[in-house]
Amino acid sequence: MKSDAFSTLPLPAPLLDNLASLGYSKMTAIQAASLPAVLDGRDLIAQAKTGSGKTAAFGLGILAKINPRWFGVQALVLCPTRELADQVAQEIRRLARAIDNIKVVTLTGGTPMGPQIGSLEHGAHIVVGTPGRLQDHLFRETLNLSGVSTLVLDEADRMVDMGFIEEIVGIVRACPRNRQTMLFSATYPENIRKITASFLRQPLEVKVEALHDNKRIEQWFYKVTAEKRLEAVTQILQSIRPTSALAFCNTKERCKELVKDLQARGFYALALYGDLEQRERDQILLRFANKSATVLVATDVAARGLDIKDLDLVVNVDVSHDPEVHIHRIGRTGRGEEIGLALTLATEKDEKKLGLIEAYQHADLPWGKLEDLKAAPGGPLLPPMITLEINGGKREKLRPGDLLGALTGDAGFAGSQIGKIHIFEFNCFVALERAIAEDALAKLSPCKIKGKQFKMRLIA
Repeated sequence: MKSDAFSTLPLPAPLLDNLASLGYSKMTAIQAASLPAVLDGRDLIAQAKTGSGKTAAFGLGILAKINPRWFGVQALVLCPTRELADQVAQEIRRLARAIDNIKVVTLTGGTPMGPQIGSLEHGAHIVVGTPGRLQDHLFRETLNLSGVSTLVLDEADRMVDMGFIEEIVGIVRACPRNRQTMLFSATYPENIRKITASFLRQPLEVKVEALHDNKRIEQWFYKVTAEKRLEAVTQILQSIRPTSALAFCNTKERCKELVKDLQARGFYALALYGDLEQRERDQILLRFANKSATVLVATDVAARGLDIKDLDLVVNVDVSHDPEVHIHRIGRTGRGEEIGLALTLATEKDEKKLGLIEAYQHADLPWGKLEDLKAAPGGPLLPPMITLEINGGKREKLRPGDLLGALTGDAGFAGSQIGKIHIFEFNCFVALERAIAEDALAKLSPCKIKGKQFKMRLIA
């Protein structure tokens, strides 16, 4: 029996059976390095990137000791963003399918307090939330953390970057001293080590190398002048013609500049940076994830914690100041069994940063020539989907099945022509194949869904 098999762990049989049904046979590196200690109740400091399997590492630790018969908060997971909190909660629910009546509640900003308070009043086993909203609930005394036996700080470095230090300290103090604490962080600089030292008791430190798999990611570097940098991005997109590309910039200003330039050239590009309103951020991520926008231009701070599937291309418009961040950037493509492509644009001023990346990777950097990237045939680079926004959501008790039924029933479209469906409190978003989008809007607008007619529009 291999040591990386989940069956070697002292997990309850229902959890092991569920892992097998989910296709989880072997542990990832972070799981194999941390789970034995986690299940033994030890505190943990783990350095691991998004997509490494860290949610299952702490999720299984939580579920192994949860008491389903007691509806008090027994585990708390802190996340920096609403998107990551939603992903974590969803994954824990999947892992918990074999255990009856496990209730996971998500507490994040950007959504009304009322329904969250109602959920807490009915009891919860596990809470996943963002620091600001968790602090709000503690202030209102709608959240009781006195029964927490497991505390997880996910993406701790990101939370510190966002200025949540005071909130984190307050939340930790509201938990019992006698608890297990796990800290997951892509990086673990000295400032975070000092901040979290008082939270942890003789923690096990685990670091999983963030180096990418050369067999999974093809990487190339290109020399450019500062003046030609934005034009080079256009050249790359016209040559590669990706369905989904993530372009990293070092500053918010560069993000805005590049998106403006790309949109002027006819590309469907969106910008993601730190100080966007939550509603705007949600819509940008949604449109990119459902393939109704081709290029997402983002800063590192904004893109941390995102897990975008089927990402064809990563472009480093600016070379990262930190070689480890460079590895995190390019590791967003080439997930699972997919082959990824990562291209980096560098000027003469980037020589020192390139040297750090080369040393970190223990390999020479592969250089290409921009003139070899010829525009491929095919006309404008159009996203395959268009997003339909419907002016109604959870408040009207709309569900994905209601929208799918309306589109495949009276409207007469095939289910294969409908993409991702996202439902929020006050509105819904449906990805439609580009060829049917206008027709779908015309057919669905006059229809009643759940006995009500809704306003709707296509988001170009």
